[in-house]
Amino acid sequence: MSSLITTRSATEKMSSLDIAELTKKKHNKVMRDIKSLVDQSAIGESSFGLTSYTDKSNRKQSMYLLDFEATMTLVTGYDAKRRSQVISRWVELEKKEQDPMKALNDPAAMRGILLTYTEKVLALEEEVKEAAPKVAGFDRIATADGLTCITDTAKTLQIRPKDLFLWLSENKWIYRRQGGKGWIGYQNRIQQGVLHHKVTMVSTSDGREKVTEQVLITPKGLTRLAGYLAVEVAHDDA
Repeated sequence: MSSLITTRSATEKMSSLDIAELTKKKHNKVMRDIKSLVDQSAIGESSFGLTSYTDKSNRKQSMYLLDFEATMTLVTGYDAKRRSQVISRWVELEKKEQDPMKALNDPAAMRGILLTYTEKVLALEEEVKEAAPKVAGFDRIATADGLTCITDTAKTLQIRPKDLFLWLSENKWIYRRQGGKGWIGYQNRIQQGVLHHKVTMVSTSDGREKVTEQVLITPKGLTRLAGYLAVEVAHDDA
């Protein structure tokens, strides 16, 4: 098992890596399942987080941290045996937390706990140091008032515009009406506050009025895209 402690009372989170090991699913598949539920708003933003761990090859890999409710939402879509494995782990961890003297009287458990927290503190200090400039930048983005078109968003994220259009289309952020040329934002994305649909009335050269539509990315959408794309890049590099 991974070295991450996944008790509800201590951290109230379970990692996607732990879930993958318990359910015998590939970690990237579990990550995909979680991302799909987040996209559908089945898992709220306050119920999960994105962090990293060091694999056996000493490489940093991305993983999600889920609270109890989000974990149960995820495993509801799994078969009964996999659900049972995850639920049993939560119950087991809760029982241990209810009897702290059992852990205190177990030298091996105490060594494991101390080692885990030491590693986590050191890793967290390093992550904070590395991420500080990026986090500050994303904080400014998330609180900004401006909207950006998809092309400008791609430049901000340092990817090709056509790649971002393709990603947004494949992940059901935008679509084209049958026979239409312009992109339209899915209504649920607009309701989530990650997209804004701009409709403008313009006058043509022959005096007629024409309606133009444009999909814009909100600051919240830009921040979320940065997180999603970072996960996919980490998977590609694995």
